[in-house]
Parts: sequence; structure tokens; C-alpha cells
Amino acid sequence: MQFRLFSFALVILNCMDYGHCQPGRWRRSKRANYGPNPICKGCLSCSKDNGCIRCQHKLFFFLRREGMRQYGECLHSCPSGYYGLRTPDMNRCSRCRIENCDSCFSRDFCTKCKSGFYSHRGRCFRGCPAGFAALEELMECVEGCEVGQWSEWGTCSRNNKTCGFKWGLETRTRQIVKKPAKDTILCPTIAESRRCKMAMRHCPGVYDTAKKIQTILTSDNIWSSP
Repeated sequence: MQFRLFSFALVILNCMDYGHCQPGRWRRSKRANYGPNPICKGCLSCSKDNGCIRCQHKLFFFLRREGMRQYGECLHSCPSGYYGLRTPDMNRCSRCRIENCDSCFSRDFCTKCKSGFYSHRGRCFRGCPAGFAALEELMECVEGCEVGQWSEWGTCSRNNKTCGFKWGLETRTRQIVKKPAKDTILCPTIAESRRCKMAMRHCPGVYDTAKKIQTILTSDNIWSSP
């Protein structure tokens, strides 16, 4: 009788030390943390050396690399530079294939670019393409102000006159073909001027009148001389 009681006590102690008699405790040990890396939280199956191998249904499998080592993790959302790809077999975090992309919707469509880059049609640019303007508050490229071709240079003039001066200004203009998507986006200049040399230094009518007056005065001086 004493031997049976002693054996029963050993079984109880064994259960308390190793948890073999507690199914719930054994299930929790499958998701235990095997040190700082990897973490087996959310795993359906986990390896002490390789981390998570399979994840719970709603989580994404992410293969993290640190130097020469790599291990699996199960995450609710994918880290920067990756997007969540759901498949019947297992959800995975796939890398964005777009250069300078911080987060993406799919493999070939970026939704947010890295700092210093502008987003445009799923790609990332250091500067916006021709015909588009940078929206600084959103770091996006939007349709800019489109202008037409320059006109020919106008007549050289000064003070609304085309004569009477040696130098003047000539101007050319262009029209706005399409207004920008945002009012805060400025259009390129639509008029510019440059210095020019007038074709006629002296105005014909004024010059002839002055010459006649000078001739008359000269003639009067001749006849009035003693």
C-alpha cells in the first residue's frame, strides 16, 4: 500500500515538472518563444532553428534575413518594402519589385515611395516626368499646366514707338492649353521680352520737320546779316 502511494506521488510530481499531464500547457509550448529570434507566435508549426514554417490562416508568412541566418515569422501586416499576397496554401509577404518603393499594392504598383521620391502611376521618381508637376504635400506627380508653342518675336518698340530710339524691346507669347489639376500649381511663363535694336533710329516725319525748321532758320540768318 505504501509502495502504491509512493508511485502515485512520483507521477504527480512528474506531471508538475514537465507538464506531460496538462494538454493545454503542452499546446502552448508549441508557440513558445525560442529566444529573441525567431518568434513562434502565430505559427501553426514552428522550428527552433528556422522559426515559423506555417502560419495561422489570417497571418502572413515573412522570411526575415539577418546576415547569413534566415527564419520565418507570422505577421498581421507585412513590413516596409513588402506587400501581402493571399493564396489558398498560405498568405505570404512578397517583396515590392519597384525601385525606391516603401510600400506597394502589388508587385508592380507602388503606393508610397521612399523619402525624396515622388509617386507617379505606381512608380517612384526623383523628379516628375514632363507634363506633370510635383505636389509636395503628398509627394505625388499630378497633371501640370500645359502651354503651347512660342509665337514669333514682335516688333521692336519703346514707349509704344518703333522709331526715335536706338534700343527697344521685343516680346513673344504663348497660350495655356490645359490648366493644372491643382490651383496651387503654377504655370510656366506665357510672355517674355528681350532687348532689341530699332530698325530706324529717327522717326521720318519728326526728322523732316526738324530739318525744314533748321533750314528756314539758317536762311533767315543769312539774309539778315549786314
